[in-house]
Amino acid sequence: MTMNDRKRYRLLRGFRGLWLSRDFRRLWTSLTITAFGAQVTNLALPLTAALLLNATPMQMGILVALETLPFALFSLHAGVLLDRVRKLPIVIAADVGRAIALLAIPVMAWLGALSVEVLFVVGFLCGVQNVVGGAAYQVLLAQMAGRKRLVEANAKVALGETSAALIGPGLAGGLIHVLTAPFAIVLDAAAFLLSALLLRRVVSRNDVPHANEGHGVWREIGEGLKLVWQNRTLWGLAWLAGTWQFLHHMQVAVLILFATRDLGLSAGAIGLAFACGGAGCFLASATAQHLSERLGIGNVIVHGLTLTAFGWQAFGLIGGPVWAATLALGGDMLVFDFGAVLYGINYLALRQAITPDRLLGRMTATMRFFTVASAPLGSLVGGALATAIGLRGTLLTVGVLGLVLSGAAVMWSPVRRHRTLPAPAAE
Repeated sequence: MTMNDRKRYRLLRGFRGLWLSRDFRRLWTSLTITAFGAQVTNLALPLTAALLLNATPMQMGILVALETLPFALFSLHAGVLLDRVRKLPIVIAADVGRAIALLAIPVMAWLGALSVEVLFVVGFLCGVQNVVGGAAYQVLLAQMAGRKRLVEANAKVALGETSAALIGPGLAGGLIHVLTAPFAIVLDAAAFLLSALLLRRVVSRNDVPHANEGHGVWREIGEGLKLVWQNRTLWGLAWLAGTWQFLHHMQVAVLILFATRDLGLSAGAIGLAFACGGAGCFLASATAQHLSERLGIGNVIVHGLTLTAFGWQAFGLIGGPVWAATLALGGDMLVFDFGAVLYGINYLALRQAITPDRLLGRMTATMRFFTVASAPLGSLVGGALATAIGLRGTLLTVGVLGLVLSGAAVMWSPVRRHRTLPAPAAE
C-alpha cells in the first residue's frame, strides 16, 4: 500500500467512523430536514413583506433586525443555562417553538389579518428560539463528534445543510408561486416538528450538565466573557465575525428588495439564483476539510471571508435584462456562499477546539452575543441607508466595507497563525 493509499484509507476510516454513528446520523438528518424547510422561509418571509405587504426598506431592516435582536438580549444567559442542563431537550423544545411561531403566518393570512407587525413578532420569536436552540445544537455537535473530528463534523453538517441550499431554493420558488409566500411557510413549520420527533430517539452519552458549584448567573456569565476576552484567538474571531455579521445584515435587509424592484426578478428567478448559491455551499462543504489541511485552518477562515467581500461588491454591480440579471445573481451567490460556508465551518471548529468542555455552552453563547449582537444594528443601518441613497448604493457600500474588513483580517487577525486545531485553552 502506497503512502497516498494509506492516507486515503485513514480519511475514509475517519469519515465512516463518525458517519456510521446512528445517533450522529439522526442529528444530521434532523438538521438537514430543518435546513430544507428554512429555504422556504428564507425566501417566503421577505417576499411576503416585499410583495404582499409592500414593506418599505426601513420596515425590511426592522424585520431582519428583530430576527437577530434576541442574540443581544438573551445569548449570555442562554450560555449559563446550556452549561447547567442537557442540550438535547433544549434543541427539541426550540424546534417545536419555532414551528408554532411560523404557523401563525399562514393562519393570519387565511384570516385576512396578516400585517408587517405580525411578521415582526414571528421573526422575534423565531430569533429567541434560535438563540437557545442554535447554541445548544452547536455544543451537542461538539460533544458527539469529539475534539479531533470537529472540522469533519461541521463539514458533514454543512454538507447536509448545503444540499438543502442546492435544491431548496428552486423548490421554495415553486411552492411560493403555487401556494403564495405565507402558505408555503407551513412546510418549514412541518420540518421543525419532524426534526423534533427524530431527535427524541437520539442518545448522546456526553450530553451531561456541569455542576455550577453554587456560582451565581452573573458570575458564570463573567467566566464566559473572560474566556473570550483573554484568549487572543477567540477575541480575534469575535471582532472579525461581529463586523462581518454587521455588514452581512446590511446586505440581507436590502437584497430581496433590490432583486424584486430594481432587477424585476420573480420568486422563481430568485429561487434559481439562490440554488446557485447552494452549489457554492455544497462545494465548500465537500472541500473544507481538505483545504484546511492543505492551507491551514486560519488561512482558510481569512480567505473565505475575502471571497464573501468580493461577493458583496458584485451584488451592487448586477444589471441588464431579467435573464442576465438572474444569471449574474446566481453566479454571485455561488461565490459568496462558497466563501461564507468555507469560513463558517473552520470558524466553528477553531472556537470549539480551543474551549474547555465545561465552558462550551458559555463560550458558544458569548461568541454568538459578540458576533450576532451587531446584526440588528446592521439591518437598521442597511434599511436607513437604502432609504437615503438607494438599494444599489447600499450594496456597493457594503462591498467596499467588506473589502476593508478582509484587508484588516489579512494584516492583523491572530486567527491566521493557526494551521491546525489547537488544544483547549487552560482554565
